[in-house]
Amino acid sequence: MTGRACGLRSPQESVNDLSPIESFRVPTKEELRELHEEPTDPQAQQEIINSIEEVYFSNDSFDIVKYELERLPPVLSLQELEEYRDKLKQQQAAVSKKVADLILEKQPAYVEELERVTSLQNGLQLAAVICTDGRRHLNIAKEGFTQTSLGLLANQRKRQLLIGLLKSLRTIKTLQRTDVRLSEMLEEEDYPGAIQLCLECQKAASTFKHYSCISELNSKLQDTLEQIEEQLDVALSKICKNFDINHYTKVQQAYRLLGKTQTAMDQLHMHFTQAIHNTVFQVVLGYVELCAGNTDTKFQKLQYKDLCTHITSDSYIPCLADLCKALWEVMLSYYRTMQWHENHDQDEAEVVSSVSDSNNVIGTEENSFDRNYVKKKLEHGLSRIWQDVQLKVKTYLLGTDLSNFKYDDFIFVLDIISRLMQVGEEFCGSKSEVLQESIRRQSVNYFKTYHRTRLEELRMFLENETWELCPVKSSFSILQLHEFKFLEQSRSPSVSPSKQPASAISSTVTLFEQYCNGGNPFEIQADSKDDETEDVLASNGYESDEQEKSAYQEYDSDSDVPEELKRDYVDEQTGDAPIKSVSRETLKSRKRSDYNLNKVNAPILTNTTLNVIRLVGKYMQMMNILKPIAFDVIHFMSQLFDYYLYAVYTFFGRNDMFESTGLGLSSSRLRTTLNRIQESLIDLEVSADPSGTLAAAEERKEKVPSPHLSHLVVLTSGNSLYGLAERVVATESLVFLAEQFEFLQPHLDAVMPAAKKPFLQQFYSQTVSTASELRKPVYWIVAAKAIDYEQMLLLMANVKWDVKEIMSQHNVYVDALLKEFEEFNRRLSDVSKRVRIPLPVSNILWEHCIRLANRTLVEGYANVKKCSNEGRALMQLDFQQFLMKLEKLTDIRPIPDKEFVETYIKAYYLTENDMESWIKEHREYSTKQLTNLVNICLGTYINKKARQKLLATIDDIDRPKR
Repeated sequence: MTGRACGLRSPQESVNDLSPIESFRVPTKEELRELHEEPTDPQAQQEIINSIEEVYFSNDSFDIVKYELERLPPVLSLQELEEYRDKLKQQQAAVSKKVADLILEKQPAYVEELERVTSLQNGLQLAAVICTDGRRHLNIAKEGFTQTSLGLLANQRKRQLLIGLLKSLRTIKTLQRTDVRLSEMLEEEDYPGAIQLCLECQKAASTFKHYSCISELNSKLQDTLEQIEEQLDVALSKICKNFDINHYTKVQQAYRLLGKTQTAMDQLHMHFTQAIHNTVFQVVLGYVELCAGNTDTKFQKLQYKDLCTHITSDSYIPCLADLCKALWEVMLSYYRTMQWHENHDQDEAEVVSSVSDSNNVIGTEENSFDRNYVKKKLEHGLSRIWQDVQLKVKTYLLGTDLSNFKYDDFIFVLDIISRLMQVGEEFCGSKSEVLQESIRRQSVNYFKTYHRTRLEELRMFLENETWELCPVKSSFSILQLHEFKFLEQSRSPSVSPSKQPASAISSTVTLFEQYCNGGNPFEIQADSKDDETEDVLASNGYESDEQEKSAYQEYDSDSDVPEELKRDYVDEQTGDAPIKSVSRETLKSRKRSDYNLNKVNAPILTNTTLNVIRLVGKYMQMMNILKPIAFDVIHFMSQLFDYYLYAVYTFFGRNDMFESTGLGLSSSRLRTTLNRIQESLIDLEVSADPSGTLAAAEERKEKVPSPHLSHLVVLTSGNSLYGLAERVVATESLVFLAEQFEFLQPHLDAVMPAAKKPFLQQFYSQTVSTASELRKPVYWIVAAKAIDYEQMLLLMANVKWDVKEIMSQHNVYVDALLKEFEEFNRRLSDVSKRVRIPLPVSNILWEHCIRLANRTLVEGYANVKKCSNEGRALMQLDFQQFLMKLEKLTDIRPIPDKEFVETYIKAYYLTENDMESWIKEHREYSTKQLTNLVNICLGTYINKKARQKLLATIDDIDRPKR
């Protein structure tokens, strides 16, 4: 095709080529004329058009001529045809006119469209030229490049594809080798790295999932990820027994990568619960199998509760200690887990506060939610875990009957449980009600059996007690005894806050802080007390005095002292420095002094007293460890004191002559106390009554038979002042025991339940405080026998009191009485060489003797048959002489019952009227003494009627006494 051939034609040349325009027919002149001749009324014209048959408006294939010819009637009429033709012409003219009007109306648009068509024709011609040029240039390019150049391009493209394929293949190879690396990471316990690698591999595998080998690898990676989760769960369970910071950090990072922080926490609590169960079962099973001595697997199938009943008594304590050690490890792991999360949360909070990026808001909120969930879960888990621990230990505690355990063993059990309860208090602030109740049940059961045995032992000790002095140091304190060491230890930091004063709590180091990095609070040796010793016996200074030395040796070799008691105070020694030895000269100077001061003021106590004090210490240990049974323990403790008090009274103070003297030796409070003890504690029936009720038998089981004084103790010898030394040791040891109870009162009051405090107060006010009151009846018996008062009455009966002149010389009975007092003083000094006689004791002895002597004088004066005024003066002379000499023998001031004698002598000088009122005022005198005053004194001065009146007054006074 040439350029000319392809050239553009002018629009005028191309008009005939436009097919749309060719279809238009321009009306002829004749038609236009006819059109002009037609009426121009638009309405008429429209009616003509409307009259045209519908068929004329059909499609182009309609044959009009044929249609009109077919419509002609069979018989043709020229006129009708012409009319019909005219009608058609009119219709045609109307249509033509309508068409002409429309053509004229659209003439501008036609011209405009024609211009556009012309322009489009020009554009098409230009496009044809451009296409022609393009094809020409393509031919040139085809001719300009060779097949080799195109081959190079194809090879380069293929090379690029192959490079991409090689990279993909290398990635696939790496993915396939990931399995080995993942196994290595899991062996190294690098769980975060393994999960990170696995997730990256999964991401890469999803990129190449169009490869068939990769689709298999993807499922394998998913299996590997699940396997990692399982190993991660196992790793998490290891935390429960031995917490390791690095290990736990890795595990938590791994769970965080998995987005399962909350799931990890749920799993952790489940593992801790399982760890507690498995731990206690394995510990108890180990001991049961060890004690059974065979490899029988039947124990492994038992429930934990049943397994605990197979623990033997010998293995009970070691097993309990190991049980608590193992449980401590679990709780310590939980404590350290909480610490890790607290520190981790603080570090995260600092990081979040330092980075204030708005894009991290959502992630931060999610982390905060996880942290709060973990924190609440951990805090809630504290009480759950401690409850599990309590229930497991409770089951173990109640699985064995502890009533026959040795005291030290049982105390050790209590100590372990007390420490465990302290752990619980520090762990979650729990009061350990489950442990409290279980150990309370065991303790009450044990303590009743133990106390019954101790009371029987105390009775045996008292019945074998020879009431010899136990030589202790002057600096002796019950705190030096092992049994009271806990009072000092209660101030140490290792004891729970509940046992410390409030001021010390703030500086207390908790067990978790103390043992966080190693050690175990339950690694306590049962015989740890052997590391400490006692030194309470006074061995220094005795060698200077043979009598005291022999007394000590006699005491040391006394076969009546139980072996257990000898070990108690001989084998145990304390670390306190011994007091300085007393020099020979000092001892001699002391002996020359008054018997109240001739020895170091060491406490007066016996072996039995020491035994009771030790028992009190043991009871308090148990009470201190287990406060819920405090009332029971204190009640039993009070029975020890009651029985000791009753024994001393029974041995040395019981005498039916007390009340007949009118001296009021036993106070109403003391009598009430003794009656209460006898009714509540003393079994007065020697043999059990088989016909008695079960309740009566149970009640008698709680009682102890009345003790009997050892036959080795002689109380009838005048040379020993009727067993004064033994009486002093017995009575003063009771007073010493009461002082120790007074010293311990604050400690007892601190642990006594508020509802039971009145019992403790009543015990102290009505029983402990009466100990010193027992001195009067005990020493009165000595005073009543030490002076021969009957001989005095006989001597006084031989005196003539109806003398006519005033005498200047006193009577012989006064000298005899003073001689008796001098002998009493000498024998008192002799006794004091064996036993220190405290000043209150010597005062009471002298007071009793003087009081009895004065009353004997009054009784002697009341026996007078005849008496003159000079005789009354002689009585006063004798009494003044007695007082003057007596005051040189004793330091007691004023002289007891001095007024009793003087008032009676002066009553002889009263008139009849004064005598009646005097008799009514002085009821301390006996009926016989008052009657003698009336008969002898006033009998010669008053008439019979007046005398009868006075005697009637005396009788009225005496009647209420009967």
